Amino acid sequence: MTAAVAPAGTKQDERRALGVACGAHALHDGYTDLVYVMLPIWQSEFGLGFAALGLMKTVFSGTLAGFQIPAGFLAERFGAAVVLALGTALVGLGYFLVGFSNGLMFLVAALFVGGLGASTQHPLASSLIAHAFAGTRSLKALGTYNFAGDVGKMTLPAAAALLIIVLPWRHALMLLGGLGAVAALAIFLMMPRFRDDHVTRDKSEAGARAHGTVRAYGFPLLLSVGVIDSATRMAFLTFLPFVLTAKGASLQTVGLALTLVFAGGAAGKLVCAFIGARIGAVATVWLTEAITAVGIMALLPLPLEAALVLLPVVGVALNGTSSVLYGSVPDLVEPAWRQRAFSIFYTGTIGAGAVSPAIYGLLGDAVGVSTALVVVAAVVLVTLPITLVLRPALVARPS
Repeated sequence: MTAAVAPAGTKQDERRALGVACGAHALHDGYTDLVYVMLPIWQSEFGLGFAALGLMKTVFSGTLAGFQIPAGFLAERFGAAVVLALGTALVGLGYFLVGFSNGLMFLVAALFVGGLGASTQHPLASSLIAHAFAGTRSLKALGTYNFAGDVGKMTLPAAAALLIIVLPWRHALMLLGGLGAVAALAIFLMMPRFRDDHVTRDKSEAGARAHGTVRAYGFPLLLSVGVIDSATRMAFLTFLPFVLTAKGASLQTVGLALTLVFAGGAAGKLVCAFIGARIGAVATVWLTEAITAVGIMALLPLPLEAALVLLPVVGVALNGTSSVLYGSVPDLVEPAWRQRAFSIFYTGTIGAGAVSPAIYGLLGDAVGVSTALVVVAAVVLVTLPITLVLRPALVARPS
């Protein structure tokens, strides 16, 4: 049996919820990847080594991942609109403060502030979508929301690069940081307020116990699939440049290859959500994970030109699974607990993506890149039997 579906909002509420969630996702993910654009500038400005530069990204992403569960608790107490709006203002403030940085410690502190604000977005915006949409429409809406994050990753760093041509980098970051304050006001004013489900928590707990073991194992199994999927994605992206370089790729070609993967991934997040709504979550996960494993294995013997042709397909499968997994959370969790469940799910998957390059990197040092990628492809296939066990909990969604 599946979880009870929270009452969907009106059409106007749906449009506002989707607009707020997609806008927040695009802005927050854009802020997250803006760090990459700034690393060479900070290296030159502050004389930082690669370890310190790596710390910059770790501080922002680690804070983002680590504070998602507390963000969910705060939203339960003060309301999702308040916490998401404050978080958006805070991430903008972080970049605004970076513009005043005069050394490593101030820079780290400013990025910590930014990561703290960014931690609010994933659990609260996803929960907003789950409240506004029901059934297969929820999965499609979550896929659209997932796609919006990739749009932000492409547009905000590109906008920063263009601004830095005409403005000092500090002024450019202050300007982009101010965008967070404007977006925060828009989120607070436009975000629909749905019925508070927490008053029904005792009833939900009773229903969960009545559903027996399906409710007990469904969400943890889904989380385990998400952790493996996220770890696979980051490990593959870590090893891909070295595989292509061994085939004779130049630095420019490696950049093109990564762009092809990211473009395919952005499309996959949207397309696979609609496929999942059509054929079901389990079938879609089998399809995407199988293509991922086969695609990774096929890249190893292929010549460079053929590998470049295959990469967008691998990107679609590699990233597309995430939309189906995130979209399945509402099926496995009672409405009163969805916000908290999304917090846990994103913490697990983002955390897995953060640590997997280091773990697989040790494997690569021990057995070589090609063998390590074979292991990555094999681990992907572990998700297939897990989803079969999960199948009874993922019954067909209502239309």
